Amino acid sequence: MDNSEELERVCVFGTGDLGRSLGLRLLQAGYGVVFGSRRPHSSSSLLPHGAQVLGHAAAAQSAHLIFIAVQREHYDFLVPLANQLKGKVLVDLSNNLKKNQYPEANAEYLQSLVPGAEVVKGFNTLSAWSLQNGPSDANRQVYICGESVEAKQAVIAVAIKLGFSALDRGFLSVARELEDFPLQLFPQWRLPLRIAIGLSAAFFFYLLIRDIIYAYVTQSKDISFRIMVSLANKVCPIVSLIMLSLCYLPGVLASFLQLYRGTKYRRFPDWLDRWMLCRKQLGLLALGFAFLHVLYTLIIPIRYYVWFKATERTNRTTQFDMTTAWRGDSYLSLGILGFGLYVLLGITSLPSVSNALSWREFSFIQSKLGHLTLLLCTAHTYLYGWNRFLSSSTYKWYTPPGYMLCLVLPSVVLLLKLLLITPCVDRTITRIRQGWERGADQRNPKDSQPLIP
Repeated sequence: MDNSEELERVCVFGTGDLGRSLGLRLLQAGYGVVFGSRRPHSSSSLLPHGAQVLGHAAAAQSAHLIFIAVQREHYDFLVPLANQLKGKVLVDLSNNLKKNQYPEANAEYLQSLVPGAEVVKGFNTLSAWSLQNGPSDANRQVYICGESVEAKQAVIAVAIKLGFSALDRGFLSVARELEDFPLQLFPQWRLPLRIAIGLSAAFFFYLLIRDIIYAYVTQSKDISFRIMVSLANKVCPIVSLIMLSLCYLPGVLASFLQLYRGTKYRRFPDWLDRWMLCRKQLGLLALGFAFLHVLYTLIIPIRYYVWFKATERTNRTTQFDMTTAWRGDSYLSLGILGFGLYVLLGITSLPSVSNALSWREFSFIQSKLGHLTLLLCTAHTYLYGWNRFLSSSTYKWYTPPGYMLCLVLPSVVLLLKLLLITPCVDRTITRIRQGWERGADQRNPKDSQPLIP
């Protein structure tokens, strides 16, 4: 068998769900697949059609590239196969049940057991389901690490042929980090979730004191039933608007920091980097709270309290107020438009949609339409409050209502953004992002260019 045929035939040690799924995907990609099993005759009925099943020694001799789809506890069977595995590429797919379960990474332990082989860590971040169905989105990556460049290139070639994107993370010492990836639970969502839970709890108790407890203490009125709908319908839009503001505030701060420094060639502070990396999660959580606000608003007409109040007003006659009509319709219209753009932002953040957009199109939607969404939602909230801030009864126990508090951050973001889009400031930021540095003219007069063309 020549080298080209050997590379096109791959071997899989392990006939569990992961091994069978990998074998099926390899067969679909055009590879010849040989399974190595302790009981080759009894295992053949479970494996994908078209794959060979041999004993471990025979299977190891049949292919140059061998996938080890077994747990670390069962690596001992590889020790007697040291001669057959010499010079082979072993791809370790194993993971652990918890971090730091063993003193060294599984891939490093495998290399110590079979020193004559070239061990590569890879494919461990993929599930059996994703292997059967192929990459489900653009972010489905295969992470690779190992000591041999040739061995890693062979594994990367297989990953690309299977339809995955491969990323070389370096030497085998990185294997522990790769083995910790599957153990992480929503790593990019932790900070946004903490912010959402913190804001929700803070405003819930704040409004509970202002609306429910205040009425009970000062007027002896029990309106605790409002906790379930009315109070929730105040908390959701407040949290949504603040979190939407938090999506765009880091970009504004980054622009002012670049203006202050006069260069783009300096790293942002770590806290700002982390903040910018979780903007997508902040936005999706904000959209979720906006959805809840819409649903709570839709059920208002069927509430018993609203029906009861409506029957009380049936015999009353009121004069039509044009100002109130304009305010009410404008408030609803801005809310609908803002929510529509909100949904558009959420849809375009999906990898399957964003991959179909050019960078300019994606930036236009997420930045320009995103700031327009923030403007519409902020105006929607301002119309909700209207002129009630002038009434002393609005400040129960001398505290401002929740909607007034939530307007502070979006108003600041919009004002700062307005400063950034003024022609003189925008021109300077554009030049900085194109590579211009303040003070570079003095360092190298040949590169001198006027600030304003």
